[in-house]
Amino acid sequence: MEKGVIYYFFYKQYQPALNEYLKAYEYSRNIKDDFLKYRIIYLLGVVKSYLGYYDDALKLFNESSEHFQSLINADIHPNLIYNNRKGYYNSLHQQIICYRQLKDYSKSDSLIQLGLASIPSSGEYNLETAYFHKCLGISDFRKKRYQEAIDNLMLALPEIKKIEDFTWTSVIYFYIGQSYEKMDKEALAVPYFIKVDSIFQKEKFIIPELRSNYESLINYYNKIKHPEKELYYTKQLLDADNIINKDFQYISNKIHKEYDTNALLEKQKHLESKNSVGQISLIIAIALILGLLVTIVYRNRKERTVQRKYESLEKKIVENEKLLATSYSVKENKIEVPEIIINDILQKLDDFEKRREFRKKGLTQQELAKKFNTNTTYLSQVINEYKGKKFNSYINELRIQYITHQLYHDHKLLDYTIEALAKKCGITSRQNFSELFQEINGIRPADFIRKRKIEMKRSSK
Repeated sequence: MEKGVIYYFFYKQYQPALNEYLKAYEYSRNIKDDFLKYRIIYLLGVVKSYLGYYDDALKLFNESSEHFQSLINADIHPNLIYNNRKGYYNSLHQQIICYRQLKDYSKSDSLIQLGLASIPSSGEYNLETAYFHKCLGISDFRKKRYQEAIDNLMLALPEIKKIEDFTWTSVIYFYIGQSYEKMDKEALAVPYFIKVDSIFQKEKFIIPELRSNYESLINYYNKIKHPEKELYYTKQLLDADNIINKDFQYISNKIHKEYDTNALLEKQKHLESKNSVGQISLIIAIALILGLLVTIVYRNRKERTVQRKYESLEKKIVENEKLLATSYSVKENKIEVPEIIINDILQKLDDFEKRREFRKKGLTQQELAKKFNTNTTYLSQVINEYKGKKFNSYINELRIQYITHQLYHDHKLLDYTIEALAKKCGITSRQNFSELFQEINGIRPADFIRKRKIEMKRSSK
């Protein structure tokens, strides 16, 4: 358990921390030390809460809180009373976090007041008091009492910094910065946002709640026209996203596979002697749950990949539209073809693209050369050199760029079949169209259409 605490609290290494907690959980079933048992339950709740499973975590914290509170006034050694009181206040703090994340603000606010009212003023619980003031500051921020939020957060900061709890130190800096920002005091807000980034640089750690810290910095430096800083914090946001996706996705899968599954297996043993049919059903249920979790993880990863590809293509569409808006200009002669012929072919290719004549089915190089009053050799050399590709690739890319642009801007086309879209841009078959679309755009047409529909639905609200 203590190894897990070191991994989790000091190094933010969640995989080894979770491994140690799970080992501790196994051993605790066969001991009579209730304090140790409930401390392990509390620590598992902390991991659950960190990963966002607030309902599950809350059950664990309710259990540990009730146990520790029952012993505060018991006839036991003062050291045990002290330890149980600590356990109670820590459980209370975590309950507040869960209720806040679940948007049950009346419950979280009442527990904050309970904690502050019941905690002794002896100085032995300064850290626990600081955590309650931190929660109160965040509550004040939610209620738009920004100066009160700053005061309570500042009150909490020294004790939390003293134990080098950089997680909650980052959160405090963030909400102080947010409070100043809401008060239109950006000059005071930005240094606190930068402090969050400093911790991120040093520890390579961030939680999802702090992600908008970088959005505030990016917006600020965009507003004051400081592109270097804006670029830097954009890169930092990308790094932060990578870490968030890596840490949260892996540990989320792990805690559900190892902790929840082991709990089910423990119940399976209990039922084993009573009902063999129930045993088989339980095994099947566990297998189905694990299979479902694997499927969900796979689909989430796939969906994130599709989203990245869609955003990349969307950026490409915008950039291509800017290029299309530029006028035709004479090119430098790079091949052994008379310059007057090169410029004539390039001008005709430019007109050909603007009139979208590439949509004609079965268009051949010979047919286009005849239309341009030139030969296939000259036409092929000009396309190879100045368009950077062979004739067929050139025509196919024009067709895919055209239909992609149409899909992006004309929502009616989003309801067309793949065959109809292929026909509209001059491609002969559905399969050929899908393969070319994915090869050129990096995303399947069906995925692009689906993501575009979602985006248009959001923008219409």
